[in-house]
Amino acid sequence: MNPARRCSRTACGRAAVATLTYVYADQTAVLGPLATYAEPHAYDLCDSHSERLSAPRGWEVMRLAPDPSTLEPSSDDLLALADAVREAARPVPAPQPIGLAGVEPLDTIREGTRRGHLRVLTTD
Repeated sequence: MNPARRCSRTACGRAAVATLTYVYADQTAVLGPLATYAEPHAYDLCDSHSERLSAPRGWEVMRLAPDPSTLEPSSDDLLALADAVREAARPVPAPQPIGLAGVEPLDTIREGTRRGHLRVLTTD
């Protein structure tokens, strides 16, 4: 639970635990687990307000219960996190110069004659 997200109800300062969205086309209010990100057209509700939720007359309320197995980090999540930490800690190799076939190295090129803004380059 993100402690920075509070209940959307006026004058309620409790932590949000559920997200309410409306599907106007289906006349349905959907109450589910707290969304990962705060959305402008969704309402975060505390436990008390989510339990007392009512919808307009003729509307259906769908309560989506969270899957208990998704509440705790899975072994895949922990392995992915460990891999990310290892990757971030790995030293970055120094960039290697890119060699091009038939191109002289820069240290063997000298400036020859100059004519206006153009230069003639010669190699050793």
